[in-house]
Amino acid sequence: MPYFDQLDSDRRLSELDRYDVLGTPAEEAFDRVTRLVCRLFNVPMSTVTFIDGHRQWFKSRQGLDACETARDMAFCRVPTATGEPLVVRDTLADPHFRDNRLVTGEPFLRFYAGVPIRSARNVVVGTLCAMDVVPRPFEARDLDLLCDLARLVETELELRVQASTDGLTQLLTRRAFVEEAERAIALATRHRYDLSCIVFDIDHFKVVNDEKGHATGDAVLREIARTARETLRRSDLIGRLGGEEFAILLPHTGPADALNVAEKLRAAIAARTVRLGDDAVRVTASFGVAQLAPARPDVDGLLDHADQAMYQAKNRGRDCCIMWEGEREERTGLSRRVLKAGKIVFNLGRSSIDCTVKRMSEGGARLDVESPSSVPREFKLSITADAFSRKCTIVDQRDRQLEVVFR
Repeated sequence: MPYFDQLDSDRRLSELDRYDVLGTPAEEAFDRVTRLVCRLFNVPMSTVTFIDGHRQWFKSRQGLDACETARDMAFCRVPTATGEPLVVRDTLADPHFRDNRLVTGEPFLRFYAGVPIRSARNVVVGTLCAMDVVPRPFEARDLDLLCDLARLVETELELRVQASTDGLTQLLTRRAFVEEAERAIALATRHRYDLSCIVFDIDHFKVVNDEKGHATGDAVLREIARTARETLRRSDLIGRLGGEEFAILLPHTGPADALNVAEKLRAAIAARTVRLGDDAVRVTASFGVAQLAPARPDVDGLLDHADQAMYQAKNRGRDCCIMWEGEREERTGLSRRVLKAGKIVFNLGRSSIDCTVKRMSEGGARLDVESPSSVPREFKLSITADAFSRKCTIVDQRDRQLEVVFR
């Protein structure tokens, strides 16, 4: 269906970036809405869906195991692109959808109703959906009710922007952490004192959620937050960047002392046992440490350096602390955080794969893709909205992330 040009709206991706919602953990406020959809319409499946450059991702889902799918099969791309509700009462009777992989395979959709979710700036950012495995009627009053429930999602999105405290861990939200860090960096730059950053991520956290359940996973996150608060000074900042990733800002702290702080916290986390009912869980974390660099006195650069060092820690076997040394920065020049829809083009232009561009600079980019194994080592990166096209070479891969340099 011809929806892709409209789907790659820069305004929509900009709004999703402002909400900073992609990849964040489940939240009760959104789950409450999808549960209501299932109960009110007597359907087994409901989602709050957002679409980036290469996938549809579910902020909340009922009745579905997958947390995302490739966007080329997404019913939700239609209401997202057109800004109009979509109701398909019987997918097998609709020539646009009867051959869709979500119809012919799991979860075997036979009914779909989706309505747009709009930002406060009246930009469509996602959809609220009701789905079933059997055909069903859906009257005008049903559609009106689904639209009313979508308004609740819109309200929650705006409340997330205004919130400064993460509801689960009581730490700073990503947005609040960045704002506080910007002020701290400005002071450190003006008065010329040391400032360092730590980014850490819980190792194999998905296994905890999958094997022990999300309640146990939430208990682990709360315990990690408590352990960090007990370990750090009152003047230090700590925030939850999203999911199981955290960041710490250490004013008046040089790299050696920051590495000691990271090691102390790493050992404290590894020594804790989290108990919830009959479950007893122990976890480890991987740490990256970076010092504020005079050449890049900004929060994005500081977080990016610490993030790169954290991934080096994971590559070394996890449960360790690594200091950023600048190798990857020299290689790719990654500098600014973006959210753009891109295409990986290869095979003389005959083949392409959707991707989401997460970081860019003059020297390279960081991309998210659905299936990294399908991407050749050399290709052309195209960003239609920016009229951008550059030849690339892959220099690193982390799960579904590709790091590339421009040729």
